[in-house]
Amino acid sequence: MDEEYDVVVLGTGLTECILSGLLSVEGKKVLHMDRNDYYGGDSASLNLTQLYRKFRPGQEPPAELGRDRDYAVDLVPKFIIASGELTKILVHTDVTRYLEFKQIAGSFVYRDGKISKVPSTEMEAVRSPLMGIFEKRRAKKFFEFLQGWKDEDPATHQGIDLDKDSMRSVYEKFGLEPGTQDFIGHAMALYLDDDYIDKPARPSYDRIVLYTSSMARYGKSPYIYPLYGLGELPQSFARLSAIYGGTYMLDKQIDEIITDADGKFVGVRSGEETVKAKQVIGDPSYFGAGKEGGKLRVVEEGKVIRAICILKHPIPGTEDSDSVQIIIPQNQVNRRNDIYIAMVSSTHNVCAKDVYVAIVSTIVETDRPEQEIAPGLQLLGPIYDKFVTVSPLYTPTADGKSDNIFVTRSYDATSHFETVVEDVQDVWKRVIGADLVLKKRDNVEVEQ
Repeated sequence: MDEEYDVVVLGTGLTECILSGLLSVEGKKVLHMDRNDYYGGDSASLNLTQLYRKFRPGQEPPAELGRDRDYAVDLVPKFIIASGELTKILVHTDVTRYLEFKQIAGSFVYRDGKISKVPSTEMEAVRSPLMGIFEKRRAKKFFEFLQGWKDEDPATHQGIDLDKDSMRSVYEKFGLEPGTQDFIGHAMALYLDDDYIDKPARPSYDRIVLYTSSMARYGKSPYIYPLYGLGELPQSFARLSAIYGGTYMLDKQIDEIITDADGKFVGVRSGEETVKAKQVIGDPSYFGAGKEGGKLRVVEEGKVIRAICILKHPIPGTEDSDSVQIIIPQNQVNRRNDIYIAMVSSTHNVCAKDVYVAIVSTIVETDRPEQEIAPGLQLLGPIYDKFVTVSPLYTPTADGKSDNIFVTRSYDATSHFETVVEDVQDVWKRVIGADLVLKKRDNVEVEQ
């Protein structure tokens, strides 16, 4: 391999595939390598055999679960927010032509021991058990305030400064109860914990407006999901990269990241072969959870536990929905971090008929992680089979500008892709030296 590339990308997780697709479109010469023989890295979707091979080596999947090819089980559960940043990238790059999307049927929140639907219409809001009658009036005023806000018109501000006043003071101004604050902050603004509440209200305002506009786009829920699983997303960006001249090599062991005397990146060695490039981008697993060339490149910020559960029934209390998200706000179960449940089914071509795949996840807080997700597991009803992983959350220790080595972040416990896109935008800016700018185009088509 004598040619030199602009960028070598290591790992075919979604973050890396979006970057290689966008860099190829930009005219960069990209080589993309992965040690696995499948796309997706940590964000892959596995068939039944791959799933059992990964978690139960030597054990055959039960015949009653049906055909191997009917399964595409996500390792990392996430949904796409209809009006969110990932949707903008999908539409901007025209990657939507390789994908079909279906809506997630409902978004639920856990409160006082039971789950309730997050209202998607005004009628549902009026009937919702989440709030009493007086609280509903207060909440209505709060949402009207958010919808009516115009930066340039102080008459719409009601004396509030979103950039200075904390979200707590905004809640207090409208007299919202703690339970309502939980529901808004965690089920709508999608915060993982309560750290946001004493910070300026602007980001919370943006997040709630994103949620409500996504909800309004397709009704039912603010989330969409690709048919055949999330593994379709990295593959689609890989196709985009290939159209623009990107080269892909799967099943390629990465033996060494080569740097020069000044510690600057010069190439990647795989066996006897060495590829030269100006820059390298890769997921944390390629840079060791330790030293690489005597330098610590990633640091562990915590751990996330995920339990992939195979069910023979929809989740009880969800109106027999074929797909749902359930958020258990941390205050409801005396934790620091929320617990998430994402469920999909054969409607999304990810498992056999009458089988449901639910994934329960959260940030680990103790030395007994499986006990921490018990409140989520209890909501699922009888579990046919369960596969548990505890994964470290890595973040890069340096921005990569001095040595041209750019490391992405691990996938967090959030149930959506907004943080993944933030990482894409961050790495892009470090690699290219300018912000990622997307032109506005039309909507994603979604099967109702």
